[in-house]
Amino acid sequence: MSDHRSPDTGFRTSLLEENDGPAVNPTDNRTMGEIIAARFSRRGFLKGSLAVSAIAATVSPLALVAADDARAAEASAFTFDELEAGIDDKHHVAPGYDADVLLRWGDPLFADSPEFDPAKQSAEAQAKQFGYNNDYVGYIPIDGSAEHGLLVVNHEYTNPHLMFPGIVKIVDKDGKKAAEVAPLSKEQVDVEMAAHGGSIVEIRKDGGKWQVVRDGKLNRRITSNTEMQLAGPAAGHDRLKTNADPSGTKVIGTFNNCAGGVTPWGTYVMAEENIHGYFSGELPEGHKEAANYKRLGIPEGAYEWGAHYDRFNLAKEPNEANRFGWIVEVDVNDPASVPRKRTAMGRFKHEGAESIVAKDGRVVFYLGDDERFDYAYKFVTTGKFNANDLAANKDLLDDGTLHVAKFGEDGTVEWMPIVFGQGPLTAENGFASQADVLIETRRAADLLGATKMDRPEDIQPNGANGKVYVMLTNNSKRKAEQVDAANPRASNAFGHIIEISEDGGDFAAAKGKWEVLLKCGDPSVAEVGATFSTATTANGWFGMPDNCAVDSAGRLWVATDGQGPKATGRTDGLWAVDTEGAARATSKLFFRVPIGAEMCGPLFAPDDQTAFVAVQHPGDGGEDWEAFGRPSYYEDLSTRWPDFKPDMPVRPSVVAITKKGGGKIAV
Repeated sequence: MSDHRSPDTGFRTSLLEENDGPAVNPTDNRTMGEIIAARFSRRGFLKGSLAVSAIAATVSPLALVAADDARAAEASAFTFDELEAGIDDKHHVAPGYDADVLLRWGDPLFADSPEFDPAKQSAEAQAKQFGYNNDYVGYIPIDGSAEHGLLVVNHEYTNPHLMFPGIVKIVDKDGKKAAEVAPLSKEQVDVEMAAHGGSIVEIRKDGGKWQVVRDGKLNRRITSNTEMQLAGPAAGHDRLKTNADPSGTKVIGTFNNCAGGVTPWGTYVMAEENIHGYFSGELPEGHKEAANYKRLGIPEGAYEWGAHYDRFNLAKEPNEANRFGWIVEVDVNDPASVPRKRTAMGRFKHEGAESIVAKDGRVVFYLGDDERFDYAYKFVTTGKFNANDLAANKDLLDDGTLHVAKFGEDGTVEWMPIVFGQGPLTAENGFASQADVLIETRRAADLLGATKMDRPEDIQPNGANGKVYVMLTNNSKRKAEQVDAANPRASNAFGHIIEISEDGGDFAAAKGKWEVLLKCGDPSVAEVGATFSTATTANGWFGMPDNCAVDSAGRLWVATDGQGPKATGRTDGLWAVDTEGAARATSKLFFRVPIGAEMCGPLFAPDDQTAFVAVQHPGDGGEDWEAFGRPSYYEDLSTRWPDFKPDMPVRPSVVAITKKGGGKIAV
């Protein structure tokens, strides 16, 4: 997801119109909408329409729909009674399931952690407690167990108006209630910095319920102040050197960690996404990084960190921003280990890093760049995965080839290597080395002619069927003349999902084929153009696909970001989506979040008996919910989920979903 400050309330928000990002792609590269439009041309549409008309002349359209419904229902891979869509202040799960809050913002993680006290927050306490706005959730088994392992969780960003008492003042503005947010103190900024990053938490299933092991020896907090090492081709480059780090190899912290991944060798990877909001100040006039930063929307200055720390002020540390926007790898088995930023995987607004082992043993990571009109990537390691010696894989991510996707009108996709010296990636275009290419990954992809996408977020490979699913959340700024084959709708408010089949079923292949699995939105509104199957109920459709997961049975689950009273009339949630057979494109609602929240995660335990989901920023945007009708902030919240206590604010949390009586989810 994306984090911006709302111009109306002053709050950092994830509402639909604010989370598209600044759209800084200056190229005339073809958009996915243009490609889809060309591929599925009017001529092809008319042929299909004529065929339907011919059938309808002899068979009742209602009979056709009924037949479709029956086939889809019979063939669905998911067995559960669908949840009803809606909006209220609580979370809800499908009948027959329990949804238990496992970890909340501020929960103690260590034996010496203080209990959470929202009225007396400190950076020291927060560094020993579960962080804010949980996003990616991963599970790493301990001794191969599906019931005892490490939960790894990203903490993407902070919402000060929901976190801190006494900073919001409500005023009348043009006849409407609006919020003014006071500047944060240095102490509050320090709490924000400690609330970012990630948590590594030992958990164990006991009596069918998951419990946190508070004194787990591998428990760890990673924050904006954790020392990290830059590794790979860009490490030590002059453009990564600062006053504090003249070596260009050591960096303090990570932030805006959105989605992520777990590697086949059991490490935790954190994606740095919207880094632009943390930097303020101005570069010295004529500085060589000006164009590079503009392409990433730096600086935006949504956070006040630069007022207290020079490293976030471009006037004082002009190279610091180049040290963020990477993939971070963490060795979870050593709490004292130094996380590494793997520069070979490129620098952009990373959303996720899901991986799979290719046929020849190389490891493939799929990476989205979450911004309007930016690109889909994959990284293929040079070395091969060694399942018999996990330690031998520790530096696989420092050597490999990053690729960017170009989608063709004929349904093909080409993965173009982003390699210095190849094609336009030369000194004539301002690149002196592979380090330059990786620091400016977006510009390199621009020059290669990559396809401009509608906010590519999670990209999930499916080892069960050899497919790859690309979540494209939305792009309300795409114009009619910018549609293409893989981004087929202008003003694409509801997003879509693309399915890729790599050549020969080889995830490391340079080419493949693609289809649109789903155009999202309400299928009952003709102009939306949604393509859910006729078996999808009024509760089953969704918009704004964001995070996704494939369970061990190869079934696709989709979480959403951006639904709500204004956009869809329902909250975000988790949907089960059929991808095979007669039920293909049928969707069913399984879980929904409280008002104002975004659905993150999701993750299935190895035995498919638990679904972990992350509920992010509950209670945000109260003015959009008619039942509340005003800005929601610490003292006046649209929900007090999950505690529902008058002295507790809303708390982003991880929820564990299990079947009553045990058993696999949706089976």
